[in-house]
Amino acid sequence: MGKSIPHYLRHLDIRKSVVSLATGAGAIYLLYKAIRAGIKCQPPLCSNSPICIARECPGPGERALPQEAPAPEASDVGGPKGLAIERERHGRDSGELRRLLNCLECKHDEYAKSMILHSITRCVYLLEAEASACTTDDIMLVGSMLDDKDNSVKIQALNSLKAFSGIRKFRLKIQEHSIKVLELISTIWDTELHVAGLRLLNNLPLPDYVHPQLRRVMPALMEILQSDYILAQVQVIRLLSYVAQKNDLLYDILNCQVHPNFLNLFQCTQPGSLLFEVLVFAERLSEGRNASHYRAVKWHYNEQSLHEALFGDESRLADRLLSLVIHPEEDVQIQACKVIVSLQCPPDLRVRPSCQSSRSFFKSRE
Repeated sequence: MGKSIPHYLRHLDIRKSVVSLATGAGAIYLLYKAIRAGIKCQPPLCSNSPICIARECPGPGERALPQEAPAPEASDVGGPKGLAIERERHGRDSGELRRLLNCLECKHDEYAKSMILHSITRCVYLLEAEASACTTDDIMLVGSMLDDKDNSVKIQALNSLKAFSGIRKFRLKIQEHSIKVLELISTIWDTELHVAGLRLLNNLPLPDYVHPQLRRVMPALMEILQSDYILAQVQVIRLLSYVAQKNDLLYDILNCQVHPNFLNLFQCTQPGSLLFEVLVFAERLSEGRNASHYRAVKWHYNEQSLHEALFGDESRLADRLLSLVIHPEEDVQIQACKVIVSLQCPPDLRVRPSCQSSRSFFKSRE
């Protein structure tokens, strides 16, 4: 015994310090092992997660290189030979798009399906040869995603179909989804979905069997046109300009009900891109209603119709057009002049040296 209490306390402090150091060192060592294990861990050969097209892509039947392996040799154009795009440039199929389509057939949650479809869209745009090698069954698989309950999946499916529609051999198969796309646009108020669906439709020639559905969704298309989302407005006005050239749909467009402030779309404060498309739409409508076969029928329009807003006795369209003639953007100026000419001279009278002033649209407003 014979040792003082202070001596025992100093000895106890030393032991605590040693234990603390040992504990801290052990924790650091365990953390190091966990990090090292994470770094060395390789993804499985067949992963269900979406695959990034820009990653180093192993060829069919090959495994990814381990982390310790040297980086892929750079190609003559400056990128590693392992990239999917580089493989295609060298005439080799990366298999990237096929893996994604096969992966889409498996069961996934909404987020995973959305990301897979997004990657498919990128592959179609970037890997032209692989996209052209796809089949109509692949188109049907992507199209089936339009029935998914999640809007983000629908949007990505629309984007993928839009990408595939750039390949001629798939257009007829994609056209079969036109009625479904119009239904989605008219029943779901989602601006991103509207833009994606309308971009797809604007990239396709719409067959005659779609016309009845177009007639049914016309009020919804007009609502989108009068919304405050520029991208959707530009896309829907392009579709309506196309539809306005169909003789059997012209009256349905002109008699469609619009808001009292519809002519606000012709204000100088609107973006130039929207103004230009709206003016093209107005020119198509003017030409259509002035065609001899259309004027041969006595049409009746409701008071709140598009026809009354643009061409009715109380319309202020002439004033808006005159203000657009001095618009800063030349395309808008030219298109505004085209609309003025179409309003003053019906197409079958333009071959004459001049139009009768009594037929002028602007006479009552001078």
